Amino acid sequence: MNIQVIGGGSWGLALARLLAHNDHEVRLWCREADQPETLRATRRSPYYLKDVALPETVAVAPEINANADIAVLAVPSHAMRATCRAFAFAEDTIRVSVAKGIENDTLMRMSEVIAEECGGCPAVALSGPSHAEEVAADLPASVVAAGREGALCQRVQEAFMTPRFRVYTSSDITGVELGGALKNVIAVAAGVCDGFGLGDSAKAALVTRGLAEMSRLGLAMGADPLTFSGLSGMGDLIVTCMSQHSRNRAVGEKLAAGQQPESVTGATHMVAEGVRTAQSAHLLAGQQGVDMPITTQVYRVLFEGLDPHDAVEELLLRDPKPERP
Repeated sequence: MNIQVIGGGSWGLALARLLAHNDHEVRLWCREADQPETLRATRRSPYYLKDVALPETVAVAPEINANADIAVLAVPSHAMRATCRAFAFAEDTIRVSVAKGIENDTLMRMSEVIAEECGGCPAVALSGPSHAEEVAADLPASVVAAGREGALCQRVQEAFMTPRFRVYTSSDITGVELGGALKNVIAVAAGVCDGFGLGDSAKAALVTRGLAEMSRLGLAMGADPLTFSGLSGMGDLIVTCMSQHSRNRAVGEKLAAGQQPESVTGATHMVAEGVRTAQSAHLLAGQQGVDMPITTQVYRVLFEGLDPHDAVEELLLRDPKPERP
């Protein structure tokens, strides 16, 4: 297939490499700030996955292939709308979103943003427990390609599937996208838990209850609750809350260490999607009438100045109640 990757961050580079090794014709576009000239000349990014060489077959070019079979949109969620406006692809090009977030102003999922900006063109969400650092090192990972049209999901599955990168399909794009976005918020809380040294038992409880509130919001928004037990829900939640590669967990650790939210989020090229998504998730919870106590506390720490110690204490002192998944 002819595949255009938009975005020269860690995930864009890892997927361009994977697709090239899968014998596709791959073109990569990245921002000037990501130094495409350096990437083209050295096959290495000065900022992301520095030890990973981009295959020579990947064309790093300022012009896109507008007639690509697949366009991989590997940009942060807050840049998705501008990216769709900036790059005009053919109507039958499959847009594949690998961003895990919810737009702040509209509270739209990424496939909804793509549909609105691209006149309803086909979109597939690719999500699951898959850190770019590990995928680029050819370590095994499994993800899910979700979309309304099964044939398109199967084409994406075929394009990305390798012996080390297993791709499942799903028709529940709402659940898959919500799982991928909401788990980042819970991972910030998990980082706070780690930063305070609260232990494995506390973290296990946090992750479990985090999954419960993710599922509640998903059900309210029309998702299949079973989706949250799968790769894009439980799977991605586990890895994002546990991994040394997790940017969102690292944000939580720094908050626990006393750093202010603005200093934490502005100190790196890497984007921690959970920060912006905490705002969107908090608003969605209120809109849908869904109780999301962990998400609420993360939001209050990030945007209302709540001290992380107080946030933890308030969660622990909530009224007793029966456990509901």
